[in-house]
Amino acid sequence: MVESVITTMSHKTVGHAQSIMTKNKIKSIPVIDGEKNIKGIITSTDMLEDTSENTPVSHVMTKSVYTIPPYSDVSVAARVMRNHHINHIVVADEQKIVGVLSAHDLLQLVEDHRFTMKNQPTPSKKKSKRE
Repeated sequence: MVESVITTMSHKTVGHAQSIMTKNKIKSIPVIDGEKNIKGIITSTDMLEDTSENTPVSHVMTKSVYTIPPYSDVSVAARVMRNHHINHIVVADEQKIVGVLSAHDLLQLVEDHRFTMKNQPTPSKKKSKRE
């Protein structure tokens, strides 16, 4: 998980968000309000639409942000990301951002052997009712 999270606000422009992403080599930015509460997330995919650089972030950001608490197991994050077809999940403690976890971060865990897959369940030996 990345703990030093770069954020933006909904009134900032798409051009501003693009420059932050390019400069920091990131693919998403959580959008916060004045009290640092999560209001949305803008990703590089959100900016693929034909939008002007002057368009406010609020017009293209995803407003429903999936979050997990900091004490969650990494498998919970992976499941949420897979089930909802997302590449970034915000780690939050009472709507305050603690970090961001990406699909790339999960792949790094597997590659570094810090996360091991559980064995698949063994097939049932019970005979089905159809037989």
